[in-house]
Formats: sequence, structure tokens, C-alpha cells
Amino acid sequence: MKVYNSIDDFKNSFLSKGTIKNPVVTTGTFDGVHLGHQKIINRLKHLAKDIDGETVLLTFYPHPRMVLYPDDNDLKLINTQAEKIELLNKYGIDHLIIHPFTKDFSRLSSLEFVRNILVNTLFTKRLVIGYNHHFGRNREGSFEHLKEFGPLYGFEVEEIPAKDIDSIEVSSTKIRTALLSGDMTTANSYLGHPFSIKGTVIGGKKLGRTIGYPTANIALNDKYKIVPKDGVYAVQVAIKNRLFKGMLNVGENPTIEGKGRSIEVNIFDFNEDIYKQEATIYFIKRLRDELKFNGIDELTKQLAQDKINALSILDK
Repeated sequence: MKVYNSIDDFKNSFLSKGTIKNPVVTTGTFDGVHLGHQKIINRLKHLAKDIDGETVLLTFYPHPRMVLYPDDNDLKLINTQAEKIELLNKYGIDHLIIHPFTKDFSRLSSLEFVRNILVNTLFTKRLVIGYNHHFGRNREGSFEHLKEFGPLYGFEVEEIPAKDIDSIEVSSTKIRTALLSGDMTTANSYLGHPFSIKGTVIGGKKLGRTIGYPTANIALNDKYKIVPKDGVYAVQVAIKNRLFKGMLNVGENPTIEGKGRSIEVNIFDFNEDIYKQEATIYFIKRLRDELKFNGIDELTKQLAQDKINALSILDK
């Protein structure tokens, strides 16, 4: 997969190296690259194969809501930029354009977006969009507009119905809601892969090792990354291309005063120095709420049970 940092970067690249064959294009934020997004990507690839074309996905950074509503600090993203790139590469996109989203860009009319970008820059032959997709200034553009523009500018357009699971439409918003409630079963089923975070192992108070449960403290790589609801989770941990089982706590650690909010993972059967290394945590299932215990002995007893519960889930 080739990655371009703007629409102009894409245009300059193929002007210098030759025209991309029959571009089959989709556009959107693609946060989560969930099952609905995968449905669009699969259709994109199928159409490209039919017309001997190449797939092009146009997405944006920052997320449009961060630019249009800068005072709304509540938005957290399912994917970091690096995670999105990794997932789109995994699902087989040929060309990924990550265009800077600005207020000026948001003022493009739907006609200007189609004419200046889809037609004159991307040379779109086929356009695939998700259900209820809107574009252009004030989200004025719709599938109906695209059906009108298509014959005028020489491209075909197709709308992909929403992906349903148990009669519920999959969306990034619903996945965020599930994550913030700790419902990993729903979040992971909508994503089609386990939700994950990436971070660097940093120093902590090292209390865990004194009670038989050493933990690695994780500092997130991106401040906009969503973190599931506070509590204890069964997880898998990837370090240096090796995968381990473990349990993780997100929260304030109320039994230990003054520790503050943190993300700490206990990796089972692991005794290596990983300080300053990057770790990827895959959230499999939430075990329980974070609790305040009457002392270290009670905490240790609960951690032993948590490990048993985590292994029973992870061993499956």
C-alpha cells in the first residue's frame, strides 16, 4: 500500500510515475476500520478487479469533528493514525490518501468536492460510499447528488448498505459507546478484530512485584486514543512480535493512595526488562470493576482470582 500525505501528494506522485489505472475510490474517516468499513473495502477491491483498476481510499486528519468543533474535547478515536494505516494495509488498499482536514477544506461545496477532487485529481472511475454518507460544505452532498454528478463527470457510484449485527447497524459511534462502557464483546464483534492500544512501558512504583504481580505501566502513544472504561480486563500483550497472556487494570488504583490514574498490565509467565519498549495491548474481555480493598492481602487474593478468570477466557 502506498500512503500519501495529501491529495496534492497523490496527484504529484502519479503525474511523475504514470497514471493510476481505473481508480476505484472511497472516502470517509474510517475510524476503527470496523466491519462496515471492511464491507466497503471488499466491494472496492471486487470492483477494481473487475475493471483492472486500483483501489484508492481518501481519509482525513485531524478528524473533521476536531476541526469543526474545537471546543468539544470529548472525542476520542478508536484508531491512532498509525493503527489506521496498519489496518487499511492489512485489508488490501492500494493507495491511501490522508488529507489534512482544515476549515478551508470544509467549505468546499459538494460540487467542488466532486469536480475538483474526485474527478480532476483522483480521476475516479468508480466511487463506493457507505450508507448515509454526506460530504461537502455543511454535509450538503449525498448519494442522490452523486448519482446526478456521476453521468456528468464520467464515473459510476455505488452505495453500500450498513453492516448489521443482530439487526443493529455497526458504526464508529456505537463502538466508542461500547468501549466507554467496558463492553468489549460488542466492541470487538463490531470491529471484527480485538480493540487495541499501543504505548511505551514507563517506570512505576514497582509495588506489584512485591506481591507477586509485577506490572508494566503503559503510556499511550496518542493523547486522542480512546481507553475503555476503568476496570480489570483479560488481555493479550504483543512485545517484539511475541504474544503473551495477561490482565490489565485501567483506573485510579484506589487501594494504593496517591498512585493516580494509570494503565498497568500484568503479563503472565513473563520476567523480562521491557522498560521503554513499545507494547500492544489487545482487550479481550472485561473481568470486573476497579475496587478498593481493605489492604494489600485482600488485593492479592483478588488478583489471584482475576488471573484464574483471565486464563479461563484467554485459553479459549
